[in-house]
Order: sequence, then structure tokens, then C-alpha cells
Amino acid sequence: MATDCEAWLNANPVEAEDLSDSFVSGEEDNGGSNISNKNIKNEINGNWLSSSSNSIHEARLKAKAKRRLRKNSSRDSGRGDSLSDNGDVVRGTLAAPTSPKSKLLDRKSRLGKGRGLPKKGGAGGKGVWGRSGEVYEPQEVDEKDPNYDEAQENCVYETMVPPLDERHFEKTVTPIVQEYFEHGDTNEVAELLAELNLGPTRSEVPSLAVSLALEAKASHRELTSRLLTDLCGSVLSHSDMESSFDKLLRELPDLVLDTPGAPQLVGQFIARAVRDQILSKNYIEGYKGRVDCEYTRAALDRATVLLKMSMGGLRIDNLWGTGGGQRPVIQLVKEMNLLLKEYILSGDRKEAERCLRDLEVPHFHHEFVYEAIVMVLESKGEKTLKMILQLLKFLSVSSIITVDQMRRGYERVYMEIAEINIDVPRAYFILEQFVDKSFSMGVIDVKLRDLCPCRGRKRFVSEGDGGVVKLESY
Repeated sequence: MATDCEAWLNANPVEAEDLSDSFVSGEEDNGGSNISNKNIKNEINGNWLSSSSNSIHEARLKAKAKRRLRKNSSRDSGRGDSLSDNGDVVRGTLAAPTSPKSKLLDRKSRLGKGRGLPKKGGAGGKGVWGRSGEVYEPQEVDEKDPNYDEAQENCVYETMVPPLDERHFEKTVTPIVQEYFEHGDTNEVAELLAELNLGPTRSEVPSLAVSLALEAKASHRELTSRLLTDLCGSVLSHSDMESSFDKLLRELPDLVLDTPGAPQLVGQFIARAVRDQILSKNYIEGYKGRVDCEYTRAALDRATVLLKMSMGGLRIDNLWGTGGGQRPVIQLVKEMNLLLKEYILSGDRKEAERCLRDLEVPHFHHEFVYEAIVMVLESKGEKTLKMILQLLKFLSVSSIITVDQMRRGYERVYMEIAEINIDVPRAYFILEQFVDKSFSMGVIDVKLRDLCPCRGRKRFVSEGDGGVVKLESY
């Protein structure tokens, strides 16, 4: 039988690759040794090997390479390379990472080397313009570029601010001036005006500031005069100042409707401007013989009188006075005493209210209450007591003096009544009488009335007076 098979194989030769596992000879069952000489493929570790060309050692190397590639690809999850069945390198397809340790957008090195810093110093990656602090060199212009324009090569680009028109001028400059009345910094106003392209409306800045100051306090007018002095030369010119005051004189009939004393105030502004060398000395003389408006004539006459008085020693620098808390305390106390004395002589409560407003010290009104009560204690008649009560009632109802300032004024008298009683023996009796009437008129409340100190009495009736009660024996 074996002889017949060998004869058939010699007649029909076949390659070793055409043989399969199912084709075995009879000698294989008997454990013969002729199989090792045949070109039959065997499988070792998943690799089909030919006994004639490959060995077990090569199969082990391929299996080891597969295991190493499988281990490395677990981190890249299909993005790395792999080996085919015959050992060739095959590029894997891009897939999303499945390992929790992998990060798709991680810029750190995956080699495990270095200090863990970002690659390229943080300058790499999509959407990154470069590392921080990097300075780019100027880019050279390519003359062969089809978009190259020789006329634009030396152009300088600047930000242009459109000129401010008359419609938006008042809305833009008014908040700047009103804010200046709060902080008083002329440099800030100059910087804000320099940023604006005022254009033809430049000459209207002084007139707008003065018109706002006419309706404000005396301290605001002093600030306005300082502002005009600091702006002249840096932001505004002398011609702008003159044209602005010309506009003020023309608009005086309209300004009088809101501010009745506008002609006198504008005249004071003109005198101060001439004194500060903002306006020329011949500015007032230029209007002689050609003034028809009575308000303009009154303003110019006021300025002329003030300038003549300055030659006799009047300081126009203090024309508006020192506003509010900038005054020394001693000066404020003197002015309050003069105010009270003038009120006792005239009895004009509205004038006293106006003078107290002009002092611009609402935080110091307790001193006014204190001085008024002390004046009552030092007086000898009932007239002063009644007039001071009426004045405090009037100022309390009009909210010129707040409840807190009124309370502090009374408490100061309570604390110093012992010292006042040394000079005024009847001070306790007069104070108690004044406090009771103040409570009955609604100037103070019950708590403040109960705090009034009183000197202890041993008896109301003397032994030899026949039972007559002494109301003023304290």
C-alpha cells in the first residue's frame, strides 16, 4: 500500500502548502519518523510554521513582539501600530482612547521623561499664538505680493475721536463739572476734557461751568473760578475764555429767570477772571458805549466796582469765601455768634436760615444750637428766649437742623451747665424753663427733656416768708 501511494505522489507532484492537516499517511498513525521530512505546516503560538523554513525560536520572537505591541496599544487604544499574521507592521486606525490614563488633549510628554512640563513650553497646540512674553519681529513687506500698495507702506494708524456736536455737548460735559464739585481735582477734569474732541464747542466749557455754579453753593463757585484758572492755557485759550464770557453776558436775561442774583454773580466771576489774568484788563472797557441790556450793564458795573476796591486792599481771591469744612472752627463759631446777634436785632428768620445755609456746615449745626441756648442763659429778658425758641422751631420744621444735630446741641449744654452756672447763677432755672417750652413746641422729645439736669433743692419755702413759694430760688 505504501508503495502505491509513493508511486502516485511521484506521478502527481503537489506543493507543501496544498496539504492540510487532514492529509496524513498511514505511517503517522504508527508513529513513523517520515513526517518530519515532509513540508507540512504546524501551528505554534498561533503562527503557522513550515518545518523547512522557520523554527520554533522565530515563532517565539513573533509571539513576544505581538504581546509587546498589544501592551503598548492598550494606552493608545488603536492609534498605534500592530503586527499582521506574517509579522508585517500595519498602521492602526484612529480611535478614541479607552484607557483612563490616556488624555487626548494632554500636552505633557508621554515618554515619562522630563519634569512634566507642557511640550514646547506651552507654545504648541491648536489656538495657541506663542509662549507668554514672546516678542515677534516686524514682518517684512513683500513687494511681489499682489495686494502690495506702495502708498500704504509708511502709513501711521491712529484712533480718531469724532468732534463733539452741540446736541451731545451738554450731556457729556455737565456730569464732568458736577463730579468736579464733589472731588475738586482740576487735573482730572483737564484729562477728561482732553480725551474729548470738543472742536467748535471748546469755548462753551467756561459758560457751562459758570451757569452750573450760579445755581450751586458759594464753595462751588470758588471751585469754578479755580477750574477756569487751571484750564486756561492747557485746555482752553484766552480767546475761548473771552468768547465764553461774552456768551454769558448775552444769556443773562435767561439766567435771571432761574437765579435772580445772576448779574451780580457773573460780575464777580468777571472780576475774579481779570484778577487771575484769564481775561484781559481791557475786557470791561470794550463794552463801554455799546451795552443795551440792563442785566449786562449791572454785571459789568459790579465787576468794575470790585476791581476798584481791590486796588484799595480788597482781596478778590477770597471773593467767594472758604467753603464749608475748610474753614477753621474758631471762624465758624464767630460767624454763628454774629448770625444770632443779627437775628436778635432784626428778627428775620429767613435771613438767618439763608446765612446758616451759606456756611455749608450741616455737620456743625450742633454748635449753632449750643451757642443759641447759651445766649438764652446769659440773657436777662424773656425776649431772647422766645425769639430763640421760634428760630429753633423754624429751623427744625424746615429740616435745616436735623434731629441728631438738635439733640447733640442740647446734650452739650447739659454736660457744661455746671461750668455755665458759675458765671450765670440762674442757669439751671432758665435751662429747665427753656427745655420745657422746647418740648411743648415740639422742638425736642420726651427723652431729651428728661435728661435735663436740675440742681437739688432742700426746701421750696423759707421759714420767715409766710409760706410763699419761691419759684426762682435755686
